[in-house]
Amino acid sequence: MPETGGTLSNPVIPGFHPDPSVCRVGEDYYLACSSFEYFPGVPVFHSRDLVHWTQIGNALDRPSQLRLPHDTASSGGIYAPTLRHHDGRFWLIVTNVSGDGNLLFTATDPAGPWSDPIRLPGVHGIDPDIAWDDDGNCWCTTAGVSQVRIDPHTGETFGPPRELWSGTPGAKAPEAPHLYKIGDYWYLLIAEGGTERCHSVSIARGRTPGGPFEPCPANPILTHRGSDHPIQNTGHADLVQAPDGSWWMVLLGVRPQGGTPGWHVLGRETFLAPLDWADGWPVVGELSPDIPAPPWPLQPPAVVPGRDDFDAGDLAPYWISPRQRILEDCTTRERPGWLTLHARGGSLDDNGVTFLGRRQQHLSCRARALVDAGRGRGGLAVRLDEQHHYDIEVSAGQVQVRVRIGPSNTVVASRPVPAGPVVLRVEAAAASTVNDARTGPDTLSIGVEEPDGTYVELASLDGRYLSTEVAGGFTGRVIGMYASAGTVHFDWFAYEPCKH
Repeated sequence: MPETGGTLSNPVIPGFHPDPSVCRVGEDYYLACSSFEYFPGVPVFHSRDLVHWTQIGNALDRPSQLRLPHDTASSGGIYAPTLRHHDGRFWLIVTNVSGDGNLLFTATDPAGPWSDPIRLPGVHGIDPDIAWDDDGNCWCTTAGVSQVRIDPHTGETFGPPRELWSGTPGAKAPEAPHLYKIGDYWYLLIAEGGTERCHSVSIARGRTPGGPFEPCPANPILTHRGSDHPIQNTGHADLVQAPDGSWWMVLLGVRPQGGTPGWHVLGRETFLAPLDWADGWPVVGELSPDIPAPPWPLQPPAVVPGRDDFDAGDLAPYWISPRQRILEDCTTRERPGWLTLHARGGSLDDNGVTFLGRRQQHLSCRARALVDAGRGRGGLAVRLDEQHHYDIEVSAGQVQVRVRIGPSNTVVASRPVPAGPVVLRVEAAAASTVNDARTGPDTLSIGVEEPDGTYVELASLDGRYLSTEVAGGFTGRVIGMYASAGTVHFDWFAYEPCKH
């Protein structure tokens, strides 16, 4: 029987899953997140209880939907989706900042397939929202905050954009607008303050979707700025009403670790908070690592295996690659039971490298892979972007650990290995204590496993250099496999959380 009561652990979707947007259809909830430079784009999740989420696909899984040119910058690509259900269909609106602008997609099943894009050349600004009024008019609201009426079937716009509300005076970056009709009012929810430590959520209301909008006297209705709360950068929220009439907020946040200034390495994650109403305004309840669970039965999803033996013809939806995935260069069909990668870029410093990874979702975790490099060269890597990654690579009977931190590119360790397949390993251990203000967020141990299973550490590396506070940008760590020369085969990849 499903459990009720107790507490839930935040984040509800850990790891690099920012800018959540949620909608409910009957008893089912669906949620989508930003994906930036990674393909496939916009992961889509399903839940029956708002607590346990299962990835059911990626909305943008074809090149015709997602064009990410070779020169797409890291943290470019797909920004901030809005996911809605209207008139029997699912609607997804996003911005591709790397060339295609604002795009609209539809589906009858959120697991896919999703349509090819409807282009919106008359819609300007990132973070587009989509909402319908009682007369059937469709309104698109973007960061800024401005709004224009659109035809969602053709992408046509009607009239010039109108400025709606600039948010709290003095707060930068009013963005992430979402528009809702609740009772007698239209509510305009925004993020402001920037997506760093000053991030916050504010709201205004008006009698029409175009305003005028009256700001909530208690704005911001949520922020952790200026606090020592373990969840920071809180903002970019969306609201959803449960079947029992209760309201909930999904939002992004980060979990800084270590000393000053605190480093977050998993990216911006998806959190859940309860919502009440007072005098016609929303009041956000407790947001912490452990909060009271919703009062309905909790239904944990099927367990996603931590190990992939690559026996299936298609890759699981959690596997992602920078910018593109060329099927003939990343396949499970060439050597049955193995993943085969054919190199295109010479290293993870290159935009076109052949890389397949999954988001790091735990502060302490272990990733392992059995690699047969043959005459090629490749291995296991922890990637933040082209200028920030740690790699362990095998080639010609040698393994080496390479560290790329900004302009520094160094081989820090090497070791001979027997001919044939070898198990490579990366393990992240979160800092358990802060020894001084300079204590990093975690340590990454990188090495190989002997045939008898004995682990040989080749390097122990400070994790702060693979953090957003050092590298910049909007993503998080991705751990995976790559080929930098020739052809490299992987029999399996295993990922598991650890306790330290």
